[in-house]
Amino acid sequence: MSRPPASPPRRRGRPAAHSGPGSAADVRAQLLQSALQLFAEQGIAATPLSQIARKAQVTPALLHYYFGSKEKLVEALVEEHLLPLSAQLGLGLASGPRTLREAIEALVGNIMDLLGANPWFPQLWVREVLHEGGQLRHYLVQRMAPALALKVRDLVAAAQARGEINADIEPRLFMVSLIGLTVFPFAAQPVWRAIYPADDITPQTLRKHVLALLLHGLEPRSPSTAPIA
Repeated sequence: MSRPPASPPRRRGRPAAHSGPGSAADVRAQLLQSALQLFAEQGIAATPLSQIARKAQVTPALLHYYFGSKEKLVEALVEEHLLPLSAQLGLGLASGPRTLREAIEALVGNIMDLLGANPWFPQLWVREVLHEGGQLRHYLVQRMAPALALKVRDLVAAAQARGEINADIEPRLFMVSLIGLTVFPFAAQPVWRAIYPADDITPQTLRKHVLALLLHGLEPRSPSTAPIA
């Protein structure tokens, strides 16, 4: 009885692809997206590479082929997702001189657009930036935040010098307040939506609310004050 022919020996190099459709670029993008979602849900340290591979429906060997290690995977996420998003936020401030109100409206709009398009971002921010030991904090401090934060600080300080805004505002804390008013409501949605009837609150509602607080505080709007669109 003859034996079936033996399978040819496997060559070194890229592991066999997963059974689903898609190019190498598609597989890599799916791995990054799966990692972002899992990191946001349970944290970077608590997420093994094998779980990311399962979520992306590929083998762990294929994930190692593309990234090699979790450290390299995190670096890829920063370079290809987080840094471009950070640069996107600053676009509204890079188009030349504008009033502080215009700059704030552009920045809040950009942040709201980012949060709406990337629902994983608020949770990832809380877990890996705000928490002590978060693995993205040093990327934020060293590479993502300084340019934008310093630009906003300077815009606020210049407006104060011209007597246009409250002198009690601390320019170095303005960006902190802005992030708190925008990112935190998205991160805390499961809480406040469980407390209030809030089905009618949309990203546009949040945008108007944030701009009203930033631009007018708690003072009632005077007849001469233009409403926020």
